[in-house]
Amino acid sequence: MGLETLSTNRSFGGVQGVYKHASAATGTDMTFSVYVPDHAPGAKLPVVWYLSGLTCTHANVTEKGEFRRLCAELGLIFIAPDTSPRGEGVADDPDGAYDFGLGAGFYVDATQAPFAPNYQMWTYVTQELPALIAQAFPTDMDRQSIMGHSMGGHGALTIGLTFPDRYKAVSAFSPIVAPTRVPWGQKALPGYLGDDQTAWRKHDAVALIEDGARIPDLLVDQGDADNFLTNQLKPELLEEACKAAGIALTLRLQPGYDHSYYFISTFMADHLRWHADRLGSS
Repeated sequence: MGLETLSTNRSFGGVQGVYKHASAATGTDMTFSVYVPDHAPGAKLPVVWYLSGLTCTHANVTEKGEFRRLCAELGLIFIAPDTSPRGEGVADDPDGAYDFGLGAGFYVDATQAPFAPNYQMWTYVTQELPALIAQAFPTDMDRQSIMGHSMGGHGALTIGLTFPDRYKAVSAFSPIVAPTRVPWGQKALPGYLGDDQTAWRKHDAVALIEDGARIPDLLVDQGDADNFLTNQLKPELLEEACKAAGIALTLRLQPGYDHSYYFISTFMADHLRWHADRLGSS
């Protein structure tokens, strides 16, 4: 498999690991983290995927997410991929902006130069990395769920809506729900995918719902002191789309909370319990 272990640490009876491998999808080395709780020999555990936001790597949630105690209690494997390819020769935003290029892959398969050779994050997260995880860790891949934050919330929503039979639960913190309608997405989607707006809609949760994608229910937490709330996130658009489609959305506007991991870590346990209930975990 070519999987290299970068570090392992004992935590709440389980093991927090960080790993690296050569990705065929991105043409680069990719780093990700996996927490595996203590379990009986031969047991297969359900999997929660966590997709991170702009500027982040696997390390942000691994170090700040405060998920391990509850994952150990509930018997959940927690996986955090990187947000983009990295390394020598990987294209970046020509102006060095934080919201495009390195750290900002937007979970799409780029078709535009110079990004197409490496920015194949949709394939990486939905195909290549799950296959590797299934081989290397004690996973029950019939019980997977997905969550994410900000750009990663966008990724979790669009992936969950695209593969409703694969992911038994979907949730998000402060997601970009309609990237085709906000500045972050209006920069990233044409930059990676070109001018065909049909291709953009496949990576817009609200558009996917409008076009017929369905999941039974959805949990979203959003801080009302988030400085990106009105300009970039617009959770009311998701609320309207879910209501029209009959999707049971639990949208919680949390007073005083911002966009940071102080917010995410506060409500992480609620999300993990939401996922465990739908995964049939303990």
